[in-house]
Amino acid sequence: MNYSELAFTDGIKAIQQRMGSRSTYEVVERRSFREGLTAVEANFVGQMDSFYIASYGENDFPYIQHRGGPKGFIKVIDSNTIGIVDFSGNRQYISVGNIAKNPKVSLILVSYPMQSRLKIYAEAEIIEIKDNPDLYDLLKPEDYKFRPERMLIFHIKAYDWNCPQHITPRYTEQEIQTMLVTQDDYIRKLEEEVEALKSKLAG
Repeated sequence: MNYSELAFTDGIKAIQQRMGSRSTYEVVERRSFREGLTAVEANFVGQMDSFYIASYGENDFPYIQHRGGPKGFIKVIDSNTIGIVDFSGNRQYISVGNIAKNPKVSLILVSYPMQSRLKIYAEAEIIEIKDNPDLYDLLKPEDYKFRPERMLIFHIKAYDWNCPQHITPRYTEQEIQTMLVTQDDYIRKLEEEVEALKSKLAG
């Protein structure tokens, strides 16, 4: 897998040359080969509760869609493959229709708390649930109410970590509550220590 080699077409290289960054990215291309997802990427993917997918339509326009679910709804099948259960939504089927004609997609996974962004080139595969129930059992989220329509499997062709600049930290309500619990525990401990010191001084 070499993200730079796949991303940098001749036209893009020409722009890099004109803007003075080509020599830097020539080095990046030579050093950016990866043998599939590592444990770092697999853990990152497993923490996601949403991602963005770009597909290409018959109207010659790209289409970008936000997909969400419970934390961990994107499953790592192996080091070169991730997948989801495709939940019933607004029933426009633009991404699915595009993928049926052109399976090449781009994914962006963003962790706002960690200010991290993983970008992926992949070929998407649409699999009906009835055709592979074992895979569905692997991909379906637990303890989450949803109506499944199909499965989407993404065969990863290349990936790279994107620059974290301008990713504003944002937190879910659950993440904030977790942080507040830690803070509340700390405050409670301090209050107990203060009371103990008061008692000691009074005695």
